[in-house]
Amino acid sequence: MLPTKDVLALSTLEVDLSGIEPGSVMTVKWQGKPVFIWHRTNKYIKLANSVDLAALRDPQTDGERVKKPEWLVLVGVCTHLGCIPLPKAGEFDGFFCPCHGSHYDSSGRVRKGPAPLNLAVPPYEFLDENKLLIGTLAA
Repeated sequence: MLPTKDVLALSTLEVDLSGIEPGSVMTVKWQGKPVFIWHRTNKYIKLANSVDLAALRDPQTDGERVKKPEWLVLVGVCTHLGCIPLPKAGEFDGFFCPCHGSHYDSSGRVRKGPAPLNLAVPPYEFLDENKLLIGTLAA
């Protein structure tokens, strides 16, 4: 009763990271949803780590949300009503959903507006220095 190969192929996406310059955000489509891949600079990493967790609606450290500090990988769907936020925008230099005004920081954590939760982190792993696999392979 395992999924067929064509179904498994849709469950994962391999992304070449070599063309994403530091400071840039690439958007890819995985399982019909946008996924933001942000090659963060030290400025944004420091900003994400300087947040007081007690001030967060959905408290998570930046380290809980990333596997490598310079790479932030998020499902680009606002947790309020499913709109697509704008990357590198908003009051917290992260993401901004113009539909209803939710602001996320440089770790994708909700900081202001009606969104109840942080932007989701999809399952992912680094295959090597320049290859990212989004999704999981069935056992």
